[in-house]
Formats: sequence, structure tokens, C-alpha cells
Amino acid sequence: MPPLHIGLLGAGGIARAHLPGWLTLGARVSVHTLDGSAEKLAAEYAGRGHDVRAADDLDALLAEVTVVDVCTPTPTHRSLALAAVAAGRHVVCEKPLALTARDAQDIATAADRAGVRLHPAHVVRYFPAYAALHRAVARGDLGELAVLRLTRGGARPRWAPWFGDPAQSGGVIMDLMVHDIDIARWLAGDVVRVHARTRGAEHTTGMPPEVVTATAVLTHASGAISQVSGLWGLPDQPFRTTFRVAGADGLLQHDSTAVPGLRITARGARTAAGGIPTSPMTESPYLTELREFAASWQPGAPLPRVGARDGVEAVRIAAAAVESSRTGRVVEIEEAAR
Repeated sequence: MPPLHIGLLGAGGIARAHLPGWLTLGARVSVHTLDGSAEKLAAEYAGRGHDVRAADDLDALLAEVTVVDVCTPTPTHRSLALAAVAAGRHVVCEKPLALTARDAQDIATAADRAGVRLHPAHVVRYFPAYAALHRAVARGDLGELAVLRLTRGGARPRWAPWFGDPAQSGGVIMDLMVHDIDIARWLAGDVVRVHARTRGAEHTTGMPPEVVTATAVLTHASGAISQVSGLWGLPDQPFRTTFRVAGADGLLQHDSTAVPGLRITARGARTAAGGIPTSPMTESPYLTELREFAASWQPGAPLPRVGARDGVEAVRIAAAAVESSRTGRVVEIEEAAR
């Protein structure tokens, strides 16, 4: 593999989860932020002997890197990803790809026309339990899927104020549940109908944060039904994920608190309840994800397990769930979108 030069946009928790992966792959990394945090992150890793530097000028960074990794707040994804695509760079972009399906599709269309790869970073596909679940479904171990139940919850994110504004974060559905929405579609196929409900105040600017819960019921074109639930809880709420997937021939279930395959590792300046999910039993899922992306850039290499359309459809379904929760009505997913 040719040497990689990564343009890492952002220096928060997700950037700190991606950076060790790129370094393990032998990349040199240029970090760009608008708030000066790039210098701190670069100095931290350069002091350990890694080839990491801060880059003040975004245009100069785009001109020299191999790949751009967008790890910035969600409202900035569209403009930064489009700038990277216009510079002819492959793009890794954290979830959600954008706040609206139209913006997500704009990024995907631009990448396709430019002949570069767009990699939505749906890292949950790389966690061992979910990867094993997908392999079992693909083999037909469960038969035709019937009902899928997926949950995800933890302390409400408070390490950055934009999480408290659903106009910027998308709220619990778009920011948190989009992971399991993607998994449900990965397992059971395209979604044609969504009904969702949210409880609790999502907007926390200038007020104490409340507990927020949401549930979305997804009807798949296959006839399978998925129930996806999310929780932003109190500061001491333990992080937990579960799934229970039933088909005509069997059932598979998993609980992250019952199986020691998941832990929370603090990264950077975060609250005591904050953290990025990792697996102590295998290599970092973020490294697995980035390695698979990087390998796909070689001629004739297989495509990674998540592609541009997956990122677009996850946003489309999550946006439909947000709309359903707002109006109380069932939202149909347009035939043209599938």
C-alpha cells in the first residue's frame, strides 16, 4: 500500500478514536481545526514520536493529503466533505453523513462524479457481536428474518454544546439511533415505512438536560419489522447496547453488559460518563474499519462492508423517524429513494 497522508478534520473524541488507527496503518496525519485544538492534539502525539502535525490552512491541507477524515460536528459534514471531494480526495466521514437525506445524497453524488470513494464511518458494523450477527444472517442461520429489536443508550452527551441543539445534532434519533437504524437495514434490507416517538426535551441550551428516549418502528421491504430504541440518560447512566434478532429458524441476542466484549475508554477531555465504545477482546473496531477502507483503494480490492448508499439511506430513515416523531404520523420512504 502506498504511504498514506491523512487530513484529519477535528480533534475531539471521534478524531482521537480514529487517529491511533491511522498511525497503526503507517500514515502520517495532518490535523486541522478552527479552535486551536489541532495544535494540542498534534503536539501530544508528536511528543510520542508519531508523524502528526497541525495544519492551519484547510486548502493547503486538501492539496497535499491522500484522504480526508471528517470528524467534526455534524452540521459541518456537508461543506467539508464536498470540499474534499472537489480536491479529488477520498473521504471518510463520521456518522451521520449529514442532517438531511438531500445533503447526504449531494455528498454521495459528488464523490461518484469525482471518481473518489466516500466512506460513511458506521463503526458498529465492525464491532465483533454485530459482525458475527451479520455473518449468521447472511449464511441463513436464522432463516427469513421476522422481528429485530436493537437498543443503544448511555449518558447524554454534554462535552460539546451542539449536542444539546437538535437542529445541529439531529437529536437522539439522528445522532445515536442512526447506528442501529443502519444495522437494521444491513440485516433486513431497505425500509419502506417508519413510525417513531420521542419522550423528553431534546433542546438543552440554557437549561438542565433531561433524559430523552426514542423508539422507531421500521417496516422493511422484506416484511421484517425492526424496533430501534435509544436513550440519552443521566450523567451516571452506563453505556449499553442490545440486540434480539428472530427469524423463521432461530434467534440471536446480545447484551453488552452481560458479555465482556465492550468497554468505555475515556479519550481526551470528557465528562466522567463520556467515552468512546471500544472492544477489549479484539483490535479496535475503528482500526478494523479504517484498514478495510484503506485496503479498498487498491486496484481490484473488494469494497468495504459499508458504502456511500448505506450512509445516505441511514440518514434518510433517521430523518423520516425524526419527522414521524414530530408529527405523530407514519412516514413512507419514497420508492425512488430505494
